[in-house]
Amino acid sequence: MSLVEKLMYEVEPAVRVSGGKVTVVGTGQVGMACAFSILTQNIASELALVDVVADKLKGEMMDLQHGLTFLKNVKVSADTDYSVTAGSKICIVTAGARQREGESRLSLVQRNTDIFKGIIPKLVEHSPDTILLIVSNPVDILTYVAWKISGLPKNRVIGSGTNLDSSRFRFFDVTTLKCCTVFLSRMDYW
Repeated sequence: MSLVEKLMYEVEPAVRVSGGKVTVVGTGQVGMACAFSILTQNIASELALVDVVADKLKGEMMDLQHGLTFLKNVKVSADTDYSVTAGSKICIVTAGARQREGESRLSLVQRNTDIFKGIIPKLVEHSPDTILLIVSNPVDILTYVAWKISGLPKNRVIGSGTNLDSSRFRFFDVTTLKCCTVFLSRMDYW
């Protein structure tokens, strides 16, 4: 088997039909941006939100529910209890401690690891067949932590990695080269 074949083998067959349930843990700016994108792109038939701050969680859920008039039929639910996540195909984890002024991302590791110890087992308990998508920082380390805590196969725990950095680089290219973003987004230069 060549190196390319080893790197490019199909880990799991692609899902042919969109829909199903997606959970977003953490209703801060990143979590709600994820939730909004999921709704507007018609990715899921059901969206579950989880957060520790009940009042904020309820308000965010209501905002999304009130906006459903303009979108396809999606059920939006929210709770501080992880049972709301049951049966999720994908669980997106955006929750974590905020980075303090002057604090490095690495110093967040222990605080966010402790938070993950309360999140990840509950997600796996209620959705044992889920795929975890980790967005919390520092993302690479916390993806590894989530994989170890979850006991899931490594192909079912994914980190958002350098997606934001790549997006920023593409934006820098567009502004520097003064070219159209549509053209740049269609270029296959990565």
